[in-house]
Amino acid sequence: QVQLVESGGGSVQAGGSLRLSCSASGYTRYCMACLRQSPGKAREGVAFIDYDGTTAYADSVKGRFTIAKDNAKNTLSLQMNGLKPEDTAMYYCAAAGLPYCNYSSSYEWKSWGQGTQVTVSS
Repeated sequence: QVQLVESGGGSVQAGGSLRLSCSASGYTRYCMACLRQSPGKAREGVAFIDYDGTTAYADSVKGRFTIAKDNAKNTLSLQMNGLKPEDTAMYYCAAAGLPYCNYSSSYEWKSWGQGTQVTVSS
């Protein structure tokens, strides 16, 4: 079981940047990801990183967001640049029970952070 604690997020104007961090404890050799959900919309996986460092991104954030993991510090980060109002959502970090990510929207992630709000104004 992985315990996840998030920090970062906040409010920014369109075009700005924010950085989310997620501190992990416990067994961490799993795929990790950042997902988001806004009211009335389905949950969306925005960035994924396998245990071996392979990354993948949703088309909506590709080229603007960067996910990284520091295995020595057991931290996950999501650097978000060029933010748009449509990026406004509650963001969560999550850990899978597998070393390689499952990108299915129905995948049941095994551990979740508490979530942090990102608000982008136009």
